[in-house]
Amino acid sequence: MNTLLSKLTVGVIGSGSQEYTELAREVGELLAMLEVNLLTGGGRGVMTSVSRAYTQAIRQRGICIGIIPCLSARERDKPKDGYPNEYVELPIFTHLPYSGHRGTDDLSRNHINVLSCSTIIALPGGEGTATEVALALDYQKPVVAYSPDASLVQGFPEAVKRATNIGEVKMFLQRHLEQTASTRVAARLAVSKSELSCK
Repeated sequence: MNTLLSKLTVGVIGSGSQEYTELAREVGELLAMLEVNLLTGGGRGVMTSVSRAYTQAIRQRGICIGIIPCLSARERDKPKDGYPNEYVELPIFTHLPYSGHRGTDDLSRNHINVLSCSTIIALPGGEGTATEVALALDYQKPVVAYSPDASLVQGFPEAVKRATNIGEVKMFLQRHLEQTASTRVAARLAVSKSELSCK
């Protein structure tokens, strides 16, 4: 399918081993419907299941982006085994090897994952997901945890709010994506006015 790049990107983070298929399917289909880009870490687990749902849904705009870690600090020219998964449409290969408990380290791609997105959706995951949620909070990115079962996200920072159904996730996204779009329009208008005053 030929699709166009969207101006808005939503990051989805979660377990690198468990797919949480139903939650990921709902999120992937929602992001395709909203016609935003999907960004993940490009690997297995939630990254695969949400990318599968997103790329198999009907969309006219938005692509599936994967930020790919390298194999190790010594082998930075090779991607980590299993990366990218088969649903990633635009893999971005990095020299960054760290994840898991080292997810906030400067040599972790988690910084790119968070900073490249307008908003973040956190599905259930372990220590690595919790570090990404912490980074999102540190960088003041809007982030929501999506899990009807609170126990699956109890390791996340307390400051992150939890959505219990996909309708709440949709409302969260619509609110924050509209704010992002409005901010960008205002910034473009400010630049245009500045250029006119210089003529």
